[in-house]
Formats: sequence, C-alpha cells, structure tokens
Amino acid sequence: MIFVGQGALSLQDFSDLIFKQKQIDIDAAALQKVTANYEFLKQFSSNKLIYGINTGFGPMAQYKVSEDNLLQLQYNLIRSHSSGSGKMIPSQLSRALTIARLNSFMQAHSGVHPEVIELLKQMINQNISPCIYEHGGVGASGDLVQLAHLGLTLIGEGEVWFEDQVRSTAEVFEQCGIKPLTIHIREGLATLNGTSAMTGIGMVNVIQARKLLNWSVLFSAMVNEVVGAFDDHFSKELNIVKHHKGQNQIAATMRDILKGSGMIRNRSEHLYNPENLDVEVFEDKVQEYYSLRCVTQVLGPVYDTILQAGEVVVNELNSANDNPVIDHENHNIFHGGNFHGDYVSLEMDKLKIAITKLSMLAERQLNYLLNSRLNQKLPPFVNMGILGFNFGMQGVQFTATSTVAENQTLSFPMYVHSIPNNNDNQDIVSMGCNAALMTKKVIDNSFEVLAIHLMTILQAIDLLECQDRLAPVSKAFYDQARAIFPKFVEDEPRYKDIARLSQMLASTEHINAFAE
Repeated sequence: MIFVGQGALSLQDFSDLIFKQKQIDIDAAALQKVTANYEFLKQFSSNKLIYGINTGFGPMAQYKVSEDNLLQLQYNLIRSHSSGSGKMIPSQLSRALTIARLNSFMQAHSGVHPEVIELLKQMINQNISPCIYEHGGVGASGDLVQLAHLGLTLIGEGEVWFEDQVRSTAEVFEQCGIKPLTIHIREGLATLNGTSAMTGIGMVNVIQARKLLNWSVLFSAMVNEVVGAFDDHFSKELNIVKHHKGQNQIAATMRDILKGSGMIRNRSEHLYNPENLDVEVFEDKVQEYYSLRCVTQVLGPVYDTILQAGEVVVNELNSANDNPVIDHENHNIFHGGNFHGDYVSLEMDKLKIAITKLSMLAERQLNYLLNSRLNQKLPPFVNMGILGFNFGMQGVQFTATSTVAENQTLSFPMYVHSIPNNNDNQDIVSMGCNAALMTKKVIDNSFEVLAIHLMTILQAIDLLECQDRLAPVSKAFYDQARAIFPKFVEDEPRYKDIARLSQMLASTEHINAFAE
C-alpha cells in the first residue's frame, strides 16, 4: 500500500504503482487540506470574477457565465475537449496519467471536492483506466485533450480500459459500484488544466530508460569480455580524471560485472612485456574500436541525463500544475501558467536523444560482432551453420539498423516546435505530451535493438565456447537468457524471439548501475 499525500511520491513509489500495481490509500491529513482548499474556494468565489468558475475558458474568458450555467460550464468543457484522435495510449500509461493527476490534486491547490479524490482512488485500485488518445494536447494549458478524456470518464461517460478490454465507462462503474463525479465548482477545469499526461508518461519513460541503461552496460561489458578487450578503459584510474558522475558510475559497474572474468586482458601483461615489442606489425589491436573502448564516455552522459530527467519529472509529479492556484492558507487565488509543460518537454527531448545514442552504441557493437573482418574472432554474422548456406544473424541486423535509424529521426526535439493556437492565447506551447510519447517510442524501439544485440552476444559465446571463462555475473545472465532463447544453428524465423526477448528486457533487471 502506498499513501498518496503523505510526502512526495518517489520514482520507486511510482514504479511500484505501475509495474506491480500496488494499491493506494489517501493520507487523512492531506485529504483534510484538500477539503479546506475546496471550502475556501466555495466561500471566496462568491461575488467575484474568477477565471474558469464564472468565465469562459482561454480566449473566451472575456465572457461572463450566468449563475445558472456555472456547473454546466464545467461539463461543457470536459465534453467539448474530449477530442483526441490517433491510437489509444496503452492502459499502463493511462494508469500513470491518472496517478499523476491524483497526486497533483493532493497538493491541495486545485479547489476540487474530496469526491474527486475518492473516485480517482477507486479507479486506480480497481485498475480502471480512461481511454486516452495520442493526438490532441499541445502541453501549454496543460494536456487539455488527454486530460479531458480522463474527465469524461470521471463523469461516467466515454470508455475505459478494464480487465484488458475497452468498455463503456457507465457499464464498468455500475459493475464496480462506483458513483460518477458530480461537478461542485471547478472540477472540470481542474482536471483538464495540468501536465499530468506528459508527467505520467514521462515517469514511465524514466523508469524504462533506467532499465535500458542497465542492460546496455551489461551487454557492453559482455561484448568486451567476448572479444578479449583490455581492462584499462573501464579502470578507475583512467575514468577518475574525468569529473563526471555518470562516466565513473558506468566504469564502476563494468568493473563489478567483469570481476572474475577469464577473458578480459590486462594491458600490462600483454602489451607492456618487452618480448612483445620485437615485431613490426602487431597482430593484436593496441586499442579497441570506440564502441568497445569508449563505453564509459558514451553511456556516462546517458546516465546523467536519465538522473536529471528523473529529478525534474518527479518534481513535476509532486507539484500543483493547475490554473488558477487556490491558496487557502493565504486566502487568495493566483492566476498564471503552472500548467505549462516546458520542464517535462525539455527533459523528454533530452532523454530521447540520450536513448537514441544508447541504441546507436548497441548497433555499432552488434555490427562489430557480425563483421568478421572487424572482430577477427567470429564467422560472418556469427553464423553457426554452413557459410553461404545458412545466414546466422544476418536477417535480424537489418531490423536493428532500421530501428536505430527511426530513433535518429524521432530525436528531433519537440521542445522548440511551438505552434501558436487557441486564437493565439496559447502563443508559445511546450508540446510536452508529444515529446513524452515520442520518447516512449524511442525507448520501445531501443528494447528491440538490445534484444537483437543480446541474441548475437549469446550466439558468439557459444561459438567461442567460452561460457566457463565468463565473469560470474555474465555467466549467470547467459544461463538466464539461454533459457529463453536457446542456441540455434539452422535458420528459423526470429521475429518471435525478438519480441520475447524485448519483453523480457522491458520487464526485468539483472544489474542496477544507478547508485542511490
């Protein structure tokens, strides 16, 4: 059980709610603040002109709304903005969005009735998630369109994900004994005005990016091990002279992984021996290719970027991102733009660029293993069959290359791609939800690339018959992975193997490179 409102939600809390589907409860003291905030707004808004309560919305705020239509105004806002299109986002991301919106309301600055809190709690605990569409939000008045679809389910309309099916909200609520929301003052605007869609998706992206980084470090270490690389490029002595946390953490993790390896070579023993100098051309490469030798320098910035993105998105998760801000403690209401999503948008762009680079590193290491002229240890395409008759990993390389190319194109930033809209009221926007969704696509793609990378590493280990010389960490993972993907010699379709390994990588971890 995780208590919402009892301090800030952490990345681990969020991960447990999403991936372990832990239940939530509401902190009683925090709920009292939500109630006090609502009661203050109810009293304060009488006989005052307050945006979104007795005015229209956006550029229509110049129009006063009559007393008789105030509650219907909120319903009109929800229904009119439930205008998403494109694919539905997965139910997992929809759940993330719902949790993010609840946590924002629990900051007690949105003026919502406590009934909203209870309804969101019921939906989360019974795993009922709103059907949300990819296209719609520009991330400036918040994720208006995506969150409107959340609002639509709160009032008992639209559709929800329930038991892995898309069903009518009204039917599911009736089945589960849930009473739809009744608008009290501004629950419509409070639901729509916020960054919870980009934040919820962004939180999942950070969690999955951490998994990708962990796998990339492990696979990079194993590639170095398989080809008998030298140990100095991940040594403490070499990396410590660069003052970057990420680089030194990656180096330390590689040393931990490769501890006890019988394949990694010590440069002093092999190249600093005077007996090895009496030749004109060295058979051994004095230095490995960059994709092997510069792992700490390539993945270090990825590590640092993931940490920064996590900090920013967790801060957003635990913020009030509504407008106006209802301040019951100072007895005032403040109008502004806390719904603007630039913080999340920028971090998602940085994150997808970093993950694209991670996938590029994997593709180059993959190419090194597949190209016999480069590695000079393995047959072409790590082919365990008859050369010319069998094809080994040749076919899947095309998929990896194509997918990395897509990542590179998707890496164009959304943060600087503002298009004014809403009668130019929203004249500079964040496109934050677009940024988060594109980052998710890059992350999903990268799991596929790493699955192909893993298949190749496993085949190389069997070809070299070096299982018993692997480091204990590498050997343990080799055994685990081979149970899912057995050694093959004859050509067979590999698309189901890619999907199965990709799912395994996305849902599990073997090491943790992140120092807490």
